Amino acid sequence: MEEFWPVPDVLAFLRGTWRVERVVRDLASGETGTFAGTTAFLPDPAGGLRHEEAGTFTWRGETRPAERTLRFLPGPGGTADVRFADGRPFHHLDLTAGRHLADHPCSADLYRGEFTVRDADHWRTVWRVRGPAKDLELTTGYARRG
Repeated sequence: MEEFWPVPDVLAFLRGTWRVERVVRDLASGETGTFAGTTAFLPDPAGGLRHEEAGTFTWRGETRPAERTLRFLPGPGGTADVRFADGRPFHHLDLTAGRHLADHPCSADLYRGEFTVRDADHWRTVWRVRGPAKDLELTTGYARRG
C-alpha cells in the first residue's frame, strides 16, 4: 500500500523550483511522448503562486519547446484554487491527506487527475484524459531543485 505525505499548506509546499519529467501515453495508438523541464512556483502579484513550466516535449520523433502557466490561488484550510493563466477555473487542490483527486471537464473531454505527495521533495500527478478523440494518460514526476 502506497503511503502519502500530508501537506498542511499546499502553497507553502509548492513554492520554489521543481525538476519535471512527464510521460504522455496515447492509449488508443500506443504512442508515447516525453516532456522534461522545470516548474517554478513563484509569488504572484495578484496573490498565491504563479506556476511557470518550461522545457522540451518530444512526440512522434519531433522535439520542440513547450511551456505553460497556471495560477494557484489560496483556498480554505491550506488548499489551492488552480486556474489557467487567463483566470478560467481548472481544479481545486487539497493535499492535506497527501493525495487528491480532481476532475476538469473540457469540451467533450474529461480530465481526471490524481495528485500524490511522497515526501517533502517529491510529488506526482497522473491525468487520465478521455473523450471522443482522446484517450491519454499523462504521468508527471516532480523533484524539488536545490
